[in-house]
Amino acid sequence: MAFRAMISSHATQQSKWVPSAGVARQMSSWFGHVEPAAKDPILGVTEAFLADPSPDKVNVGVGAYRDDNGKPVVLECVREAERRIAGNLNMEYLPMGGSSHMIEESLKLAYGEDSDFIKDKRIAAVQALSGTGACRLFADFQKRFLPDSQIYIPVPTWANHHNIWRDARVPQNTFHYYHAETKGLDFSSLMEDIKNAPNGSFFLLHACAHNPTGVDPSEEQWREISHLFKSKNHFPFFDMAYQGFASGDPERDAKAIRIFLDDGHLIGCAQSFAKNMGLYGQRAGCLSILCDNEMEAVAVKSQLQQLGRPMYSNPPVHGALIVSTILGDPELKKLWLQEVKGMADRIIGMRTTLRENLEKLGSPLSWEHITNQIGMFCYSGMSPEQVDRLTNEYHIYMTRNGRISMAGVTTGNVGYLANAIHEVTK
Repeated sequence: MAFRAMISSHATQQSKWVPSAGVARQMSSWFGHVEPAAKDPILGVTEAFLADPSPDKVNVGVGAYRDDNGKPVVLECVREAERRIAGNLNMEYLPMGGSSHMIEESLKLAYGEDSDFIKDKRIAAVQALSGTGACRLFADFQKRFLPDSQIYIPVPTWANHHNIWRDARVPQNTFHYYHAETKGLDFSSLMEDIKNAPNGSFFLLHACAHNPTGVDPSEEQWREISHLFKSKNHFPFFDMAYQGFASGDPERDAKAIRIFLDDGHLIGCAQSFAKNMGLYGQRAGCLSILCDNEMEAVAVKSQLQQLGRPMYSNPPVHGALIVSTILGDPELKKLWLQEVKGMADRIIGMRTTLRENLEKLGSPLSWEHITNQIGMFCYSGMSPEQVDRLTNEYHIYMTRNGRISMAGVTTGNVGYLANAIHEVTK
C-alpha cells in the first residue's frame, strides 16, 4: 500500500509540473524557424480553379484523364478486376519487393512478352509507389552504389524529377531537349550534349509522351541516340509513365526501350499505371534494372528492397492486385487495350479539333505543333504573361509554362478555349 501511495503522490506531483519560461521558449521555438513551402505549381492551378466561381471556367492544368464531359474515368477493366478481387480479399503484407505477379506482368509489358531478359532472370525488379516512387528508389540506389555519379535531366522535364534526384543527393546536370522556336525536338543540341557528357554518365529519358512538351524523338532519332549512348557508355534510365496512353499501342510506346535493348544496353525503367489504367490514387508502379546476369540481378534486387524498407516497408497491395488481374487475364487485358486506345484516341482527336478551331479563327501563328506532339500534354508556346491573361480574362487555368493538359479539352469547351488562346496570342 505504501508503494502504491508513493506512486500516486509522484503522479500528482508530475501533473502539477509547469515548465520554466526558458524551457517553454525552447519548446515553442523548435520549429519556429520553418517557413511555409512554396506551393506546387501544378496543384496550385487546381486550387485556384476550384476557388473560381465563374461558370465558364476551364481547367487544362490537371494531369489526369477526363472524359468528354470533363469527368474522371474508372475503366471497365478496372471495375471487373475489382469485382474479382472482392471475392478473394487478402490484406496481408506484401513482401518487401512487392507482388511477384504484378512485377512479372509489368516486365512483359515493358521488355516484351517473350523477352529473353525475363527468361534469363537478368532483370532486378520491385513494385514501386507509382512512377514517382520508382524514380526515387533508383535515385537512392544510384547515390548509394555510384556516389560519384550525376544525372543528366532534359530541359524541360516534369518538375518533380528535379525534386527526386535533389532529395536523393544526386548531383544534377541538364541536356537540351525542346526547341522553343520550332516547338519540336532540339535534336542537334541534344546529341551534342550527350557527346560532351563524361563517359559513363546517367541520363533520364522519357520513354514516350514527353512531359511537359509532348515532343518525342522519331524512331530513327532514337536509334541515333542509342548508338551514341553505346559509344559513350552512358546509362539510360527510362521514365515510362504513359505506355499505351500515348499512341494507344503499348508496343509502339515502348519502342525506344526496345531499341536500346536491341543495341545491347543495360537500362533502368520506371513504370507507372496511374495514367494508362487510371489508377492515380493506387500508386501502382514498378522499378526494373537490367543486369549482366542473374546473380547480379539478385544482388541488385536485394538492395532495392533494403532501400524501400525504411521508406515504406512494404508496397500497397490493392493496386498491385488490379494491375496483375488485368494484365494476367487475356480477356481483361484485351479490354484494357481497347480502353486505353479509346483514351489515347480521344486525346488525339482533341488535338486535331483545337488546331482546326485556331486555324478557322484566322490565327497568324502556326499551330501544327498541337498535332505533331503526342500524349496528354501540349506545350503550347504561350508565354507566362499570355497564360495569366487566359486565367484573368477567360477563367482558363493551366501552368504558367503554357502546358495544356489535353485531357481537360472537351467538345464542349474546345471552341471557347481556342477563341481565348487566339485573343491572347494574336
